[in-house]
Amino acid sequence: MHLDVSQTPFLDVYQTLVAVVTPRPIAWVTTIDCDGRINLAPFSFFNAFGANPPVVVFSPTLRRDGSKKDTLLNVEATGEFVVNMAVAPLAAEVNRSSKELPHGDREVDYVGLHTAPSVKVKPPRLAESPVNLECKLLQLIPIGQGPVAGNLVIGEVLMIHVADRVLDEAGKVNPRKLQTIARLGGDWYCHTSDLFTMHRPT
Repeated sequence: MHLDVSQTPFLDVYQTLVAVVTPRPIAWVTTIDCDGRINLAPFSFFNAFGANPPVVVFSPTLRRDGSKKDTLLNVEATGEFVVNMAVAPLAAEVNRSSKELPHGDREVDYVGLHTAPSVKVKPPRLAESPVNLECKLLQLIPIGQGPVAGNLVIGEVLMIHVADRVLDEAGKVNPRKLQTIARLGGDWYCHTSDLFTMHRPT
């Protein structure tokens, strides 16, 4: 198969891209609007891109009608967000929170979860997630226009919360306890349970 992007429908390009760029970690993002209403949504265009300062980037693409998602609107309005880790015990809730609810409806309530106050930002943390990254917006870069166009949300991590239950005896995160999940293409997800180690060459 060979795809000339300029000659291929954008949805075919999107579906192929997300099928081959895998696995993709999931940013399970809580935001609030100017009225304090909480939004929760997962985004698999996500990763960490530096540690001094600590930076994460996720991309809420535009909807297929070209409109902005609530997460993007909220980040634009408030400049703050929290990335909550998507983990195996909460996989069903991660998936359900991707449902497009009417504006202002609380996805947290819809999926049966709870929030906890953040320390340095106004959006709350997701209480059930074992890791929460409180972030302030550094830069927002729109990439393209129209359906599924990206919007790079670059955030500086101000506060990291890690539940003791996912730490090892040395106080480090144990990936077998954390159990993050990741996105593949279509309806496919994967676990991070098939693990192996390799020492970095010196």
